[in-house]
Amino acid sequence: MTSPVTVSLSPGERAWLRFKRNRLGFWSLALFTALVVLSLFAEVLSTDKPLVVRYEGKTYFPVFRDYAEKTFGGDFDTPADYLDPFVRQRITQGDNWAIYAPNTYGPKTLNYYAKAPNPAPPSRANLLGSDDRGRDLLAQLIYGFRVSVLFGLALTVIGVVLGVATGAIQGFFGGKTDLAFQRFIEIWGSMPELYLLIIFSAIFAPSVALLLVLLSLFGWMGLSDYVRAEFLRNRQMDYVRAARALGVGNLQIMWRHILPNSMVPVVTFLPFRMSAAILALTSLDFLGLGVPPGTPSLGELLSQGKANIDAWWISLSTFGVLVLTLMLLTFMGDALRDALDPRKAER
Repeated sequence: MTSPVTVSLSPGERAWLRFKRNRLGFWSLALFTALVVLSLFAEVLSTDKPLVVRYEGKTYFPVFRDYAEKTFGGDFDTPADYLDPFVRQRITQGDNWAIYAPNTYGPKTLNYYAKAPNPAPPSRANLLGSDDRGRDLLAQLIYGFRVSVLFGLALTVIGVVLGVATGAIQGFFGGKTDLAFQRFIEIWGSMPELYLLIIFSAIFAPSVALLLVLLSLFGWMGLSDYVRAEFLRNRQMDYVRAARALGVGNLQIMWRHILPNSMVPVVTFLPFRMSAAILALTSLDFLGLGVPPGTPSLGELLSQGKANIDAWWISLSTFGVLVLTLMLLTFMGDALRDALDPRKAER
């Protein structure tokens, strides 16, 4: 009679299995990943230029290159407007054909041929309507979602690197080093962040890079406290004392021994930190202190919805995208917290 074979799983594999058991968190991760991947191909999904044009025996790729209107039988040397009925007729009549994106509007495309005044309600031309400038709302949401997610991801990565580095130094060395860092964090944290953003926005030209730098200066302090507490606890463990007795250097002990055992709060708080970063960008855009004008932004759309109360489709669509994004990140964070909970791991 053969004995049953036991399979030994690593702690990471067991945590992943516990995460998958949380169906809400797992499917939230799958849906959020799919939305992010689709948004990375926004130039193919939503653009006012055809993807491929076959005209008089030649193949053109307007999505990658600008072509003059004369190329398609027009009268001008300016770039062709593919929403113009004349240009559309020329590239689709006879043996000519064109393949358009699922949504035939870009983030800055103005629908000059709309029949209703702007902001226009949802219609066959604009599935979610248009904003007060005549731009397609669906295109604005697709590109604005990408900007928000990529900005939140970048801000989260920078905050995690700075928070882990400062917390590790405080917790490992302790003493005067920890005391000096704590006093610095107290002083730095008392600075008025919003006032600094207003001042720098008035001095420098608004840009995503400037906003990322300014928010990164303050976004690391919360995580630093958790990493510091983990390092203070783990530096007294037997494996750390054994490494010191063997002559292992401080940097190697921090990197190879203590940091892997102190990453639970870091990983757990990642979705929540990303949610806070997206909310920060949306709030600053709503106040006019965020990304440069003309950049697709969820905060700007919320501001337009506030200014145009009758245009309910602007506020409703933007609020729905923002709530869905934050809900998915929250469900993912809850599932991560349960998966890394040592009490549930024992059970």
